[in-house]
Amino acid sequence: MQAQTPLWRRTPPAIFPVSLGFLGLGLAWRNAGAALGLPTEIGDFLLGASTIFYLFFVALFVLKLAARPGVLFEDLKTPPSRSGISAMAMAMILLPAVLLQFGLAWVWLWWIGVALHVVIALLVARVMFAGAPETRSFTPFQYLTFVGLIVAPIAGVPLGQQAASFWLSMAAMVGFVIITIGYGRKLTRVLPPPPLRPSLVITLAPVSLFGLMFAQYQAEIWFQAFYLLSWILALLLLISARWLLSAGWTPVWGALTFPIAAFTNLQIVAFTMGYGVVALAGIWLGLTIGTPLILFVVIRAARAWSRGELSKMSGAATA
Repeated sequence: MQAQTPLWRRTPPAIFPVSLGFLGLGLAWRNAGAALGLPTEIGDFLLGASTIFYLFFVALFVLKLAARPGVLFEDLKTPPSRSGISAMAMAMILLPAVLLQFGLAWVWLWWIGVALHVVIALLVARVMFAGAPETRSFTPFQYLTFVGLIVAPIAGVPLGQQAASFWLSMAAMVGFVIITIGYGRKLTRVLPPPPLRPSLVITLAPVSLFGLMFAQYQAEIWFQAFYLLSWILALLLLISARWLLSAGWTPVWGALTFPIAAFTNLQIVAFTMGYGVVALAGIWLGLTIGTPLILFVVIRAARAWSRGELSKMSGAATA
């Protein structure tokens, strides 16, 4: 019976962190092309492919919700699915930055993404506080839901939404501090099981994105603090890579994609700000590791989806 269910009815939220990382990789290559004189065609191709990839799965997810709206609340019951739905909104906020590369200033799309993310965060908060106490336990997945608005300045500032982007970022900072303290205390007591260890890489994303935000607002001291922290985290995660990935591929590998893309884009901005060889090393570290890894996850996730495995492995609800 499960095999006969149309794939669109089982569209897994786990595909959206992958989409977010794919878009980020395209932006990294496009920005690296401008900063380092690399071929911009690589970035253009990746941006086009990642946009199609994202919109395809958004359309399927909308069909799933249209068939049975209540399926949304079923998907919101687990932390990975919550973060996946949040990543869908984050990618929508980021998409106008992609379109800007091609001369399209779609500020309305940015606002739709922001509004969608706020609604999702409120729904997640409702589900968490209505559930058992263990559902409120801190996890890295919560960064996407309650800190995800930190992506707003990437497109918001060039679109002329400086004030809104700033206050959205400050709201995200509150979530970042609370989750970081809460999850940091939890890590001193218990480490995640092997299948969930890749989720630790998510911690690199908000740190890198706050660095990008402070660069946009020319807050040099805060930029330097988050830039240094991003390097410390990146090196710790790189050293721990074998331990993090010991369980082999799972849908949680989507958590590897967007943090690496965010770190790489931060390094590109740092290079343009005069951080020299350190930033250049970060760019090539991010591109050489991130490009094959992100593309591998994209292909592996798409193949697992086409076989119905991604929905089953991630526990996605069926419409």
